[in-house]
Amino acid sequence: MSLRSKLSVLAIALSLAVPTLAAAADVKLGYVDYQRVMLEVEDGKAAKTRLQKWLEGRQKEIDAEQEALRKEKETLDKQASAMSEETRVQKATDLQKKVYDLAQKWEKSRGEAAERERKEMEPIIAKIDEVIRGIAEREGLSMVFEKRDSGLVYALNQFDLTNEVIRSYNGSKGKAKDAPVAKDAPKK
Repeated sequence: MSLRSKLSVLAIALSLAVPTLAAAADVKLGYVDYQRVMLEVEDGKAAKTRLQKWLEGRQKEIDAEQEALRKEKETLDKQASAMSEETRVQKATDLQKKVYDLAQKWEKSRGEAAERERKEMEPIIAKIDEVIRGIAEREGLSMVFEKRDSGLVYALNQFDLTNEVIRSYNGSKGKAKDAPVAKDAPKK
């Protein structure tokens, strides 16, 4: 490629890039620490409290069953020498099955906890998104990024909308009336 051709290609590339750079100068950006918003809005705190209560109840159930199995094992160990081989093997097998069932229950409980959290947070997230959209439209922002998941490594604090989102969410009219609550959340 001749020098003249290279210069022509460069001139075309620059002519295409200049309008793009000029348009980029009009772009207004913001970012939100979504995790902090979820922890600080009133509905998020209430949902977290409900989830915590549910988790504590499930943990108490599992702990009680685990303690019962521990006692059953101690009893089996003490009485094992007085049992026939067949009875001892049967009781040990039964105990092992109970331990396995408890492990399965614990694993199922973890899945239920994740599902409950998703159901509790879904309506809150939708409302947060509405608040962010309102702020972005009001301020003329072109884009709003999530601080942690967007790959944002650094941004000036002046672009942080987190406090404003929290204030707007908590201060929205009729908050108590239309506060998001999961459909299957326990009644107060």
